[in-house]
Order: sequence, then structure tokens, then C-alpha cells
Amino acid sequence: MEDYTKFKLKRAEELIPLLADKQNIFIVACNKCFKEFETFDEPECGEFERLAKEQGKTLTGCAKVDFLCNKTTTAKRLQSVLPAETENVFVISCGLGIQTVADLVEKPVFAASDSIAYRGKHGMALTKTRCDACGQCYLNLTGGICPIVDCSKSLVNGQCGGAKNGKCEVNKNMDCGWQKIYERLEKQGLLSDFLNQPVQVRDYSKVNFKLINEYVKSVREKRFDGYYGGIHPSEHKEYSEHLSLKNFPEVKTVVIPMSQHAGAPAEPIVAVGDIVKVGQRIGEAKGFISANIHSSVSGKVIAVEPRPHATNGSVMSVVIESDGKNTPHESVKPAGDLDSMTSEQIIDLVREKGIVGMGGAGFPTSVKIKPPKPVDTVLLNGCECEPMLTADHRVMVEYADDIIYGLKALLKASGAEKGIIAIEDNKPDAVEIMQAKTANIDNIEVVVAKTKYPQGAEKMLIKRVLGRSVPSGGLPADVGAIVSNVSTVKAVSDAIKTGMPLIERVVTVTGERIKNPGNYVVKIGTPVKALVDYCGGVTSDDVTIKMGGPMMGFELKDLGVPVMKGTNGIIAIEPVAAEPSPCIKCGRCADVCPMELKPLYFTKYAGTENWQGFKDQNVMDCIECGCCQTICSSKIPIVSMIKIGKKAIREGK
Repeated sequence: MEDYTKFKLKRAEELIPLLADKQNIFIVACNKCFKEFETFDEPECGEFERLAKEQGKTLTGCAKVDFLCNKTTTAKRLQSVLPAETENVFVISCGLGIQTVADLVEKPVFAASDSIAYRGKHGMALTKTRCDACGQCYLNLTGGICPIVDCSKSLVNGQCGGAKNGKCEVNKNMDCGWQKIYERLEKQGLLSDFLNQPVQVRDYSKVNFKLINEYVKSVREKRFDGYYGGIHPSEHKEYSEHLSLKNFPEVKTVVIPMSQHAGAPAEPIVAVGDIVKVGQRIGEAKGFISANIHSSVSGKVIAVEPRPHATNGSVMSVVIESDGKNTPHESVKPAGDLDSMTSEQIIDLVREKGIVGMGGAGFPTSVKIKPPKPVDTVLLNGCECEPMLTADHRVMVEYADDIIYGLKALLKASGAEKGIIAIEDNKPDAVEIMQAKTANIDNIEVVVAKTKYPQGAEKMLIKRVLGRSVPSGGLPADVGAIVSNVSTVKAVSDAIKTGMPLIERVVTVTGERIKNPGNYVVKIGTPVKALVDYCGGVTSDDVTIKMGGPMMGFELKDLGVPVMKGTNGIIAIEPVAAEPSPCIKCGRCADVCPMELKPLYFTKYAGTENWQGFKDQNVMDCIECGCCQTICSSKIPIVSMIKIGKKAIREGK
């Protein structure tokens, strides 16, 4: 089944004769407005470039445009990128985009693609321009004016002779399409070529419109598969998914922040000059939602002071100079047999050992596993839906038994009857291992989910796996569920089996601009710079380094900040530099928002500081996944605006 989705590049045997007498070609390509919410560029532009070069053609440039049929934004773009030496413009888009470009440039414009999909419903054209998606585009013959929609009789070989004063005899309110075509061709110096060409016969066998129509409907329905919205960004997990875990070399000095979790920062309980051991508590949780902090090395406390932090500017931190001995603290000892432990003992141990959600949010696990309402299911998140990151993947492959042990502990602590391990289908090795390990466990099952971002968000995962919808402003416990990350339950297993607190975690170091990607077991407090340097550094000065993944990670300006409990990745990627344009109301952001919000309103309200508008549009339900910003045609920093709105609401504005 061919994927037309709005348009398809013409066959080479059609394009080669069209290119025959043309040089100095500029290519304009549209990123299809209807697709399965992938965020990568469409391939047709590259295919056409290769074909043109094979024919010995000189290309003056290329422009890829979102919603090419939006005349206002396309005009601005072409004005800045179209070289003066261009003689011919080839357009790869549906009929609307081709017609739009033909109206805007004085050079000859040619259709390099055929259009097919819903009749007259392409794109976001803000004009009366139409496209009938006939499957055989004539715009390369007619100067960019469509004889199908602009001629009431859909004539393809010239005017009928029935026009009077420029108006059609069938529809006197309609300009004669063929008169417009002749005028355009004469202006471009192409009229004689057209009049001398063979008679065109419309080829109705080119496409089965009914088949394509059904296909388009089926693809549209896929956005509801599991949960509404979501996108399919380029994953690039191949950089590191095959690389086994290694212990990261220890550094001489660690900086351990007192704020590595949701809620109140911990309070330091050590002073400069103190000698500490591995697993010793150095920060005490302050408040119900907080977490204890422990030393990841043995050595001497050399500072207790504010230090740079990845997300909070600077926070109070304990700086320890390692003695290299890794002497464990006396409190680090096995807690006993899981079967003999009570639920309260498990909860107390998880609290004491400072275990928090390791998927990035850092919510204290002891609070999560003691919900205010009865729950029936503990759902383990093994999706790791963020592109590039493979830390959880490797944990599932290499520590499957510990994950199952930790899940059993959470089931006992919470009183839930069933455990489910959800893994996306892009991790077949993890799926195979987990299915084999749980085959004989009655109350634990593995669910394989079709890969889609942001499936790992707890509300999405609950909807996808359990078919339950967490209410606006609600928590998973409101629908009888607890969601935990696979690395988190591995930490719970360690706490019970060995007594070791959360002092280290698996971190993926990856990205197209990192020299040697890898997955490492890293001690909390290790500087990010040490990880980047150990992996060979970056391959270009033009680089963005983030803590976390490309979708929800935080850009790092200071690589001296430390690895924390929620640091699942350090990525070095190509910078994304895009000048935002005004919102064109395309609705893409609403299409992909998994929380079924309308992010375009947030961009509007941020400019006027309309905080009530933010509330009315339920901004607090936003999970800041970045789908809207990634898919935005105008490249608006929507997530930043949402964060500003949330902050204002929290401050009571």
C-alpha cells in the first residue's frame, strides 16, 4: 500500500523529461500536514535532489516549509531564501502549495509531485485556492493554475470557447480558468510550448481514490490508538541500546545537592571536616514530600554550600572529597526477607533510603506507595519513550530479577493485587527477558505497547494499559493504580537485599554529537563534564548538551553540575535554531496533545499575561511533554510559555 498522505513525488520517467531543458533549479518542499504525527522531514525533497543531480542539473537551493499553502508565511520564507540566479522553481507538495508558490514567484513553477487525499480539504490555505487531489497534477503544464478546480468543466487541453468577458459560460461568477492559464503562461514565456504539445488525456488509472480515502481514514484513527495524540519522533536509540552497562570511573570530588526530588529540599546534617561513608545519610528529609540524601562515596566533607544545579540555579549541596576506599556505612545491611517484612516496614525502608522516582520527576516513592485510596494495580513503566535514552532498557535487560523483586515489594507495600510491566515494542530483547522471568508468576504480567511518545507519562500509560482515564487534577490512585519506573523498583530491591540507599543510577551518554556513546552506572554527585569527557567529548563546537532526553530534558550551560537521582541521560545534540513566527492556527498542537488540551491558546494568553485564560484551558493538566512545541509549524516555544503560565498561577496571579 503506497503512503500518499497528501502528495507523492512523480515517477522518474515523468520527471526526467520535465527536467530536460531546465537549469538553475530551486526546490520548494512541504512537510506534509497530514501524516502519522512523525516529526522528521519528508523524504521526497532528497529524492528529487538526487534525481536532478543525476541529470546534471544545477541547483540554486532548497527550502522546506511547514504548511506551504499558507501564503503569508510562505511569502516571507521565499523572500529570504530564493536566490536571484534561479531560473526554474520545482515544488513538492499537494496542489495547494504548488498554486501558492506559483502566485508568489515570477519564475516558471513546476509540479514535481501528484496530489491525492480528501477532496478539497488539504492543508491550511487561507485563500479560496483548492485542490481536488486528482492524482495527476497538471500544474507543471499550466503555470501553476489548476485546470481541474479553476475550470468549471475541468478541461485539461485548453479553453472551450464559451467564455465571455473573461467569465465562464457555465458559472458567470467564475473567471475563465483557461484564460488565466494562458495569461500566466504568456507572462512566463511558456505559452508556445504549451500550444505545441500533444493533447493531454487524463489517466484515471493512476490512483484508486476509494482505496486511498479508506487508508487516510484508518491513519487518522491511529491517533486514538491507546490514547489521544502523541508523536513519533526520530528515536536514535541505536547509538547506545546495544551497549552493556559499565561502572563509571569514580571522580575525586562529588557534589551532592540537597534538592534532587519533588517537594522540600533535604537539610544537611554533616559539617565541613566530617568523615563520611558510602550510604551514610548526609541530608534529612524536611516535610512529608521530601527525601533523604546519602553519600555516594567515603571521604571528607570539604564544603556545605550552594552549588550550581541543573534546574534550580544553585542549591545547598554537600561537597565530599573521596578517599577512594568506598567504605560502607554501618547502616548498609540487608533488611531481611521480603516475605517476612510488613508493608509499613517496606515503606519506612524506602523512605529511609531516599528512593524517589527515577524517570525524571523525582517524586518520593514512600509517598507514592502509600496512597490515600485503595489501589489494585502497580504499573511499571519500562517504556522509556524519550528518544535517545536507553538507561531503563539496559536495566531491564541486565537486572530483570531485581526489577521483579522490587515490583513484588511495591505490591506488598501498597496492597495492590496485580503488577504489570509495560514495555514498548522497540525493546524486543527486554520484552523477551521479562516475559520469560514472569511466565510462572500469577499476579505479574508483561504488556507490550506500540511505541509512541509520550507513552511513559503515567496518565498515558494508565490509559493505554488499563483503559482508565485519570480525571483532570487527579492522581493515578484515583483510578486504582500506582505507576513506578523500572529503575526505581531496582533501587527498592537494592535497599531490601543489600541495605544500600539510592546513591547511584544508570545514565545514558549519547547523541549525534557525542563521540563514544555509552550506558554507565554513575555515582550521584559526579560532574556532567566528567561523563562527557570520558565519552570522548563532543564532535563539534556547535552543540547543545541536555540533562535528560531531547523532548523534556534541560539544556545545560554549566557542565559542572552533578548527576542526580533523576538524571537518566546526558545528550549532546545538534542545536535547534528556529526564529518563531506568528501562530497560523493550524491545530497541529491540539492534534498531538496527549492531555487533549489546546496549546495554541497558551501562546496567545502568554503574550497578554491572561493567567485566567491559562486556568480556563486547564494548563495545570499539561505534562510538558513537548509534543506541541516539536510539531509547531511556527516554531513557537510553547512549553516555555506554559511554564510561565503555571508559575504565575502557583504564585496566585
